[in-house]
Amino acid sequence: MNHSIWGKLGGAGIGLALGGPLGALLGGLAGHMLVDREGAIFGAPPRDVVFTTGLVALAAKMAKSDGVVVKREVEAFERIVDVPPGEHENVKRLFDIAKSTSDGFEAYARQIGALFRDEPALLEDVLEGLFHIAKADGAVHEAEFAYLKSVATEFGFDDRNFDRIAAHHVRLVDDPYLALGADRSMSDEDLKRHYRRLVSEIHPDREIARGLPQEAVRIATDRLAAINAAWERVAQERGL
Repeated sequence: MNHSIWGKLGGAGIGLALGGPLGALLGGLAGHMLVDREGAIFGAPPRDVVFTTGLVALAAKMAKSDGVVVKREVEAFERIVDVPPGEHENVKRLFDIAKSTSDGFEAYARQIGALFRDEPALLEDVLEGLFHIAKADGAVHEAEFAYLKSVATEFGFDDRNFDRIAAHHVRLVDDPYLALGADRSMSDEDLKRHYRRLVSEIHPDREIARGLPQEAVRIATDRLAAINAAWERVAQERGL
């Protein structure tokens, strides 16, 4: 399992190090209850474990937000999350445990937001992944959209940043500047610098260099494609 975290998730140590609702979720997967505690007793939990476990938890809660768990949503989750052969049952089990926990999505979102407070790009990756899952049945439904906005609020994103992320997936306003997080009043040179900085910040190679899982790399690749598509429209409009 060189490219997956699933081999790490069965032990008690990871759950205890993580603590909080995510740690308890991993404890459920390991087959026993873990003490819900603040802070890490075995050092900082691996970033890839936090990322993927958080995505599992929030995806599972979102699957219930429109009142029905659609098979396509679960399939979309497995397309985003790198699941090696032989681990599908563990994925399904973790997904089902997260759906049935008494913790609300807010508890998971707050813990993820706190753990990645200094890395907002990772929080964007989680939201991007959730949008991919939400639209797996052909549309992001009203309840799902409200859920995603609430998650974004728990992560600390304001309305403008949420709209920028959402614009990669749903038609809010047909405005490529929104997807770029740019202003139409920017000069050509300022806009080029903004675009180059954005590409540098979200490029999948950065996720690989930071040791993040394939889930994050795949999401970053999709996000970069959306940014490039928006830039092409802006460049054509301005004759750049």
